[in-house]
Amino acid sequence: MDVRPFDALLLVSFGGPEKPDDVVPFLENVTAGRGIPRERLVEVGEHYFQFGGRSPINDLNRELLAALRSDFAANGVDLPIYWGNRNWDPYLRDAAQQMAADGVQRAACFVTSAYSSYSGCRQYREDLFDATTGVEIGLSRLRHYFNHPGFVGPFTEATRDALADAPAGTHVVFVTHSIPTSMNEASGGPGRQAYVRQHESVAALVAEGAGAEAFSLAYCSRSGSPRIPWLEPDVNDHLTALKESGVESVVVVPIGFVSDHMEVIYDLDTEASQTAEELGLRFVRAATPGAHPDFVAMVRELLLERAAVERGEDVDRPALGELPRSHDLCPTDCCLNPRSTLPTVGSATTPASVSSSIPL
Repeated sequence: MDVRPFDALLLVSFGGPEKPDDVVPFLENVTAGRGIPRERLVEVGEHYFQFGGRSPINDLNRELLAALRSDFAANGVDLPIYWGNRNWDPYLRDAAQQMAADGVQRAACFVTSAYSSYSGCRQYREDLFDATTGVEIGLSRLRHYFNHPGFVGPFTEATRDALADAPAGTHVVFVTHSIPTSMNEASGGPGRQAYVRQHESVAALVAEGAGAEAFSLAYCSRSGSPRIPWLEPDVNDHLTALKESGVESVVVVPIGFVSDHMEVIYDLDTEASQTAEELGLRFVRAATPGAHPDFVAMVRELLLERAAVERGEDVDRPALGELPRSHDLCPTDCCLNPRSTLPTVGSATTPASVSSSIPL
C-alpha cells in the first residue's frame, strides 16, 4: 500500500489518569488557564475515584493501537504507529520528539474525535502545533469521519443488536457530549452549527439502518458555569420526559464517543442507568465502535485516502447522509474560540464564512 508522503501514523487522544494520584494533576492539565479551584477538581475527580482512579481511555487506546498494527500488517501497510495525548502521558510533545528521533519526517494524525467543534478539533490542532514547536517534523490531521461508513456502520450494528430483544415502542436516545451553545455556533465556521448538524445526521443514519421506531438526541457531561448556556436536553432530564410521555423502554447510543470513555461509563452506564431504574424505564446501552474491525479499517482507509490526495491522485472518499465529507484542511475561521488565537496544524487560507462550498 502506497502511503507516501507519510512515514508514520500518530494516534491522537485526550488522555486520562492511570491511578488515583494522577486524577487531580490530570484535571489540572485539562482545565489549565481557567482558574478552577483545586477543591472543585477534587470534587470532579470523584467520577474517576469511583472507578479506582483510573480512566478507561488509555487501555482503550492501547487496544486500538494493537488492532491498528495488526490491520496494517495484514493489509500491507508498512508504517509505524505512535500514540500521543493532549492531557496525560504519553503526551503529544513526547510523541513528536520520539518520531523525529526515529527519523519520521511527516506523520498523518488520526484524532479520536469524530465531530467539528473547538474542543473536538481546533484545540487538538493547536496542541499538535505546540507539540511540534522546535521539532523537525510535519503533521497532517486526517479528516473528520462522523459520516464515514466505518464509523456509522458499527453504531448501526450495535443499535440493531440492542433493539433485537427490545419491546415494541422502544425509543432510541442518541447521546453526545454537551458543549456551550456558543461553541456549537462557531463549529464549522461562524453560525454553521456543524456540531449539532453532524450529530443529527449520524443519528438519522443509524436510526434508519437499525430500524428504530423513534429516536432523539440528548447530551451528557455538562460542566462549567450554570450561567453559560450549553446544549440540551441533558440525558437524565430527557429520560424523565420520555417516561412522562409514555415511553417504557429506551436504547441509549453514545454516538459522540468512539469508545467507552469515562463519560460513557459514568454519565450513561452509572447516572443515566440509575435514572432509568428510578423511573421504571427499561434501559439498554449500545456499544461504541472501540476496536471494531470496520472502525479499525476506516483508519487505514483514511490514511491511504489522504496519502493519495497529497500525491495528486483521484480517490474515492466515502461519506454517508446528506452532509458531504469533511475537509482535509480546516478554514481559518472554523471552530474558533474567541479566547484563543493560537496557531494550528492543518488550516487552510480560506475562511468558511466566505465560501459556502467548504463542507462540514
